[in-house]
Amino acid sequence: MVIVVTGGTRGIGHGLVGRFLETGHEVAFCGSRTESVEKAALDGALGVVADVGDREQVRGLWDAAVERFGRVDIWINNAGISHARRPLWELPEAEAAEVVRVNLTGVINGCAVALAGMAAQGHGHVWNMEGLGSDGRAVPGLAVYGSTKRALHYLTRALAKEVPDGVSVGLLSPGMVVTDLLLHDEISPESRRIFDILADRVETVTPWLADQAVRRVGNGAHVRWLTGGKILTRFATAPFTKRKVLP
Repeated sequence: MVIVVTGGTRGIGHGLVGRFLETGHEVAFCGSRTESVEKAALDGALGVVADVGDREQVRGLWDAAVERFGRVDIWINNAGISHARRPLWELPEAEAAEVVRVNLTGVINGCAVALAGMAAQGHGHVWNMEGLGSDGRAVPGLAVYGSTKRALHYLTRALAKEVPDGVSVGLLSPGMVVTDLLLHDEISPESRRIFDILADRVETVTPWLADQAVRRVGNGAHVRWLTGGKILTRFATAPFTKRKVLP
């Protein structure tokens, strides 16, 4: 398959790119800066500099992938950023606006470009990446970030009712993953204990997530790594396992 991953220069996105390559797929990815794309280069992958907040640049990513590989079978809207954990009224306007621009407008741009291209070619699947807030759970200090992820849940459900035959959309939920987004702010001892129980490292989650992203491409599909059952099991076994995933 031909797979495009936005935000593929680090964290979950970079892990997905690596796994897709390992399993024989053709991959294109983007990052917003030349340096990050060059640093993340992997043999066989097409790296493109594209700011997801700019639809023309996103269209350029699609065009580059089609020019190299002939089509796009799966498109993953993974690019995302966080903000300092603080009350909304203390969050600088520019910082809040940038999170919305990347996390929400960027995914809207990715969906618009990919779905138009897939409708024209007659097939394809778009995945949108969930995050904290997608399920409606509210966390103090992350109002803007959580709002963007909650919006993606609605966006994907609505798109599932709009896509033409042969084209589909779905949600990928990686759970709590140790990336620079999670480690954006200083972590309290209480939060650290929870993270060590529930969080996972990129190298643990991304192989499974990538494999599921290829297999479960039905319209409205919802792929979750951290299920309710897994959460209960981890809390029940926490006193005996002493999991430690944070650096």
